[in-house]
Amino acid sequence: MKKKATEYFKHVGYYIIASAIVWGAVIVGCSLKLKGTPYYEEISPILFGGVIVHLILIWTPLGVMLRKLKDE
Repeated sequence: MKKKATEYFKHVGYYIIASAIVWGAVIVGCSLKLKGTPYYEEISPILFGGVIVHLILIWTPLGVMLRKLKDE
């Protein structure tokens, strides 16, 4: 069980790093769009896209891994 938990936490670290990269890209994209303009309509699709990518690519596999670890 200890080896499985260690492998799990190693994978969680990768997901956290990937999450930081996704949100870093979202913040950079927002800052480029905001350059001199305070328009929310231009920013909301970028933020919405970041949230969707984050939920699908980061937290869905993490939830699956948690469920597998719990079942074992």
